[in-house]
Amino acid sequence: MAIKVKPVADVAKKWADVTPGRSAYYEANASVAGADWESGATAAVPAYKAAVTASNIGQMFAGGIKKAGAAKYNRKVKDVGAARFGQGVTAAVPDYQAGVEPYLAAIAALTQPARAPRGSASNIARVTQIATELNKKRLALRAAGA
Repeated sequence: MAIKVKPVADVAKKWADVTPGRSAYYEANASVAGADWESGATAAVPAYKAAVTASNIGQMFAGGIKKAGAAKYNRKVKDVGAARFGQGVTAAVPDYQAGVEPYLAAIAALTQPARAPRGSASNIARVTQIATELNKKRLALRAAGA
């Protein structure tokens, strides 16, 4: 015997009517779930590695992009992203500051030779020095979880 389910339009309407009213529940519970998220995500490292090294990961990734499609991306930017953009930037200031600080400190610690005339290979060496230091900093921060 087939399982009887409600029409998808009815399910979606109920979800749209009820879910926005659950924001206080979301805030109260999600805002204190960081420790559970961290321990669960850390415990999932082997599963993550297996997933991203699976032989079909490229096809799965491309399939997910194709399924969502450009139209959904554009619609969500217009309907959700634009309205939340400023609020998101404001909320991210402390995180941005903490994230960029080690890189700015790495640049500030460098001593570079004087600029040479335009087109000089020594100018590219200046850029290479910065790029090398920033990559070393990125790898150090990622590897240690700092």
